[in-house]
Amino acid sequence: MVDAGIEVANVLVTNGPWLIAVAAAFGFLMAWGIGANDVANAMGTSVGSNAITIKQAIIIAMIFEFAGAFLAGGEVTSTIRNGIIDPSYFTNTPELLVYGMIGSLLAAGIWLVVASALGWPVSTTHSIVGAIIGFAAVGVGTDSVEWGKVGGIVGSWVITPAISGFMAFIIFQSVQKLIFNTDDPLSNAKRYVPFYMAFAGFMMSLVTILKGLSHVGIHLSGAEAYMLAGAIAVVVGLVGKVAISRLKMSDKTDRQTQFKNVEKVFAILMVLTACCMAFAHGSNDVANAIGPLAAVVSVVNSGGEIASKSPLVWWILPLGAVGIVMGLAIFGQRVMQTIGKNITHLTPSRGFAAELAAASTVVIASGTGLPISTTQTLVGAVLGVGMARGIAAINIGVVRNIVVSWVVTLPAGAGLSIIFFYMIKGIFN
Repeated sequence: MVDAGIEVANVLVTNGPWLIAVAAAFGFLMAWGIGANDVANAMGTSVGSNAITIKQAIIIAMIFEFAGAFLAGGEVTSTIRNGIIDPSYFTNTPELLVYGMIGSLLAAGIWLVVASALGWPVSTTHSIVGAIIGFAAVGVGTDSVEWGKVGGIVGSWVITPAISGFMAFIIFQSVQKLIFNTDDPLSNAKRYVPFYMAFAGFMMSLVTILKGLSHVGIHLSGAEAYMLAGAIAVVVGLVGKVAISRLKMSDKTDRQTQFKNVEKVFAILMVLTACCMAFAHGSNDVANAIGPLAAVVSVVNSGGEIASKSPLVWWILPLGAVGIVMGLAIFGQRVMQTIGKNITHLTPSRGFAAELAAASTVVIASGTGLPISTTQTLVGAVLGVGMARGIAAINIGVVRNIVVSWVVTLPAGAGLSIIFFYMIKGIFN
């Protein structure tokens, strides 16, 4: 047993720098895939509704995703993402955890690049979780996988889009009823939009507070978080009311022109929601790339000791943040096209309803502990907006491809990671 321990230590010491270098390269690929797929999702509704251009979306993402990942991505990260495997199974063979995490990063990264090339909005969380399940179940043993957590992920395929779709349907219907289907849409927009802005301010600030501030060292209780979000909502609503009252728009024009003017108001809102979604996303989902990388660095540097939390070495977060931004800028256009234009036709008011519903669902999930995918939340919300206009407004073929890609993600990640696990194990052993 002692000899085996020495052998493990030798493997990790001898190959340590190489293992970390390879993990860093694959971690960057994973972050690049997150940018190309997941961030493109978050920006897709804003771009698809023509509230912002692709160039503006990339600039917003560069600033707010980077800020979210770098400022709120955390100083420590969970070694095992989502508690999906039991680390005690690797105590005597920590090198297997290192090989598995490296293989998982490569597997998930490749799957995300393939999905992005096909324009499929898949879940980056499910990609890395599927990969980790694959190497653990085959390389170590099925008992090492927490199968109950896997069941929760499968359940989220239905629950998450259903919640966000229902909320988007309700929000969009209320906009139609209170503003667009009235005799004087413009004056009703001036009356009701500040309330939508306050609601958006509340939900978006709550997402940011729940997802981000704890990582910066600001720990608020549930009541304090809601009070702060409520105060921000009041300020946003009041500022919105003043800003809209100053807009030079005549309500004596024809209805079509009034509709266009109302959409301009929602387009401004979409820019704000896009910024908040990008910050919250950067603070949360960068962990999918840096968690396994931090685990590799931690295990190698400690000579084989596995901790439940890994302190982040200074270069890990910037690596993840830069990878995310580059992935969106270079390869994000196809997924943006799918979310923003191919599922259903979006206008700024419809895109706003979808994004607000997605943010609300993230808040509900955070409060109840539901496993959640940003991707599935947004897709469900866009579907909800489409449903509000009737089934004919939805491109069923695109939706079918998206659902198939969700189902394929877990096994694809698992299959690829098993192959890469044995390849890496063979090379370094």
